[in-house]
Amino acid sequence: MGGLEKASSSWCQLKKNIYKDEVLNRRDELVDLCAKLVSSPSITPPGDTRAALDIAKNWLETRGIICEVHYLSDQMPNLVAIIEGSRPGPRIVLNGHLDTMSPMDESQWSVPIFELTKNDGRLYGLGMGNMKGGVAALCMAAFLTSTRRELLYGSVVLTLVSDEVRFGPHGSAHLIKSLPKVHGDAVISAEGAGWMSLAIAEKGVAWIDLVASGPTGHASAAKTGETAVAKLSKAILELDKLNDLFVEPPAALSDSFKINNDPGFRIAASTGIITAGDARGLIAPQAEAKIDIRIPPGFSLNNLDTEIEKLLARTGVTASRVRGWEASWTSEDETIVKAISSAIENVRGSVPVRTVRHPASDVMRWREIGVPGVCFGPQPTFSAGIDDYAEVDDVIDCAAVYFETI
Repeated sequence: MGGLEKASSSWCQLKKNIYKDEVLNRRDELVDLCAKLVSSPSITPPGDTRAALDIAKNWLETRGIICEVHYLSDQMPNLVAIIEGSRPGPRIVLNGHLDTMSPMDESQWSVPIFELTKNDGRLYGLGMGNMKGGVAALCMAAFLTSTRRELLYGSVVLTLVSDEVRFGPHGSAHLIKSLPKVHGDAVISAEGAGWMSLAIAEKGVAWIDLVASGPTGHASAAKTGETAVAKLSKAILELDKLNDLFVEPPAALSDSFKINNDPGFRIAASTGIITAGDARGLIAPQAEAKIDIRIPPGFSLNNLDTEIEKLLARTGVTASRVRGWEASWTSEDETIVKAISSAIENVRGSVPVRTVRHPASDVMRWREIGVPGVCFGPQPTFSAGIDDYAEVDDVIDCAAVYFETI
């Protein structure tokens, strides 16, 4: 990260004079890119991001940026573009994902899901908050940086990936494994942490499968608490108690997070899938539930396993962790944290609130290989949902922040 610290005063002054003006001068281009990305369906599952990638690739290439496409599955391609500066320095990775979550119940949407709707300063459409607004901002920042190559120390790598929503092997995991040139010295993800806060940490994830067994037979023979479904229900309610548990921040984050009951340090447990029998009049011999648990910094997977064992001790239900990774964070002393914090303050006029991101992000993958990273993006709340949107001013500010930081 020495290059960020050694950046020439002329480059810093130039950016401070023009970075937001440069974005504002291209506001219509930025909003148009958002519209094109939203109009390109990329819901996971199935996770087909070819149309969205083509939009980003064409936009960048018509502006002189050479793009590469890498994939394990041709339906889940990943874009890589490298902008080389005129002198040695750090390599900064700009990361975003092209796939989106499901719209859920489309009948609840008040706007078309695949059409950008402008209303009262907001840009609505599936994926605008998570995270096509962020992708558009990354593209704009990469382009503007490419027009100032002669003043750039080091290089910038733009990675627009697939398969992030379900954290599969086809996106950032594939790039990091197969292309060392995308490792970089620091990573900025355009994932929003909500309310334009700066996430220097994020929760870990544990997927827990519960299995309950019991007697079968005709429904008329059921007894209190003995059926598999009754046992499973009790176990689910026991794990629901995890939602009341707050943990102490690790020492590396304690100076940044001093708010009592900060939701970033609360465990969150949710049951996503429940399965049992196939006939109303018969007692199901087995019932299963799939649980998603988000683990804050300061609480490990081993801690969680111990807590689950205690909660389920008297339920007769077995639990197994089928997938999981630890919470991760970047020290506030890292240069990338200081650099982007300064840029946010310059662009938005106030010191950014530092936070723990509740959902997972691809930054976790870079931290696993020792690369520090942060999340900052235009998602307006903790996570996307019905009537997904981003504030147009936030998209503009994010592009300006990325531009200044790199």
